[in-house]
Amino acid sequence: MSFTGRRAFSSLFCLSKRAFSQHLLEPSGSRSSILHSKPTGPEQTARGSLEFAEWHNGGGLFHRTASVDPSVFIEVGAIVHQKAVIGADVHIGSGSIVGPSVSIGQSTNIMYNAVLSNCSVGMSCVIHNGSCIGQDGFGFFVDKEGNMTKKPQVGHNAVIGKCCMLCGQVGIAGSVTMGDYCTLAGRVAVKDHVTISSKVRLAANSGVTKDVGEPGDYAGFPAVPVHQWRRQSASLRRLSKKDLKESGS
Repeated sequence: MSFTGRRAFSSLFCLSKRAFSQHLLEPSGSRSSILHSKPTGPEQTARGSLEFAEWHNGGGLFHRTASVDPSVFIEVGAIVHQKAVIGADVHIGSGSIVGPSVSIGQSTNIMYNAVLSNCSVGMSCVIHNGSCIGQDGFGFFVDKEGNMTKKPQVGHNAVIGKCCMLCGQVGIAGSVTMGDYCTLAGRVAVKDHVTISSKVRLAANSGVTKDVGEPGDYAGFPAVPVHQWRRQSASLRRLSKKDLKESGS
């Protein structure tokens, strides 16, 4: 949505909000009691705090210590927490939570019900509905009795470069560093503490178990250059056909 469009939407929202408030002041009559319902959950908690205020552009809530560009659109139901830094022309959808000290670059679009914490998001990113970024890493201790105890961690420590595309069901373990212009097709898995060069493309269902130091196309588990994977696949097919013939003779 353009900045002009957002301003227009904001104006329409303010008008509709004023009309809604006037409607609440009218006699109840046949109106549903749902009109008098109060917000619940994190939004109710934030509204009850003097440190949060309603953002002028969209009606969401922001912490007074957050640095938010005036052009940002924060939809109703979204919350921006303390010391967050939000760049120009960012759109934050309803239900999304921007955690403390999170930074979001210019023109990034965060859709509905996303949760961001312990992270820094660059410019012109698209974060889809329900995404969770910067959450606690997967770490546990097993004590002498075999009981699992959570190992405290702060964020996931992954770094993803600019202009990367991560498709459905991609899994990236902790402390992975990925360069620019990378594409990870569906269900690609990346082992922890691995570095992936810029301009790498990984085919669907590939598994990265060690550093990928050269740009190019990779496939297989473990992932190898795609021409090598094709030769391996062809060899396996030939061996399978040979085994079938020998077993049938």
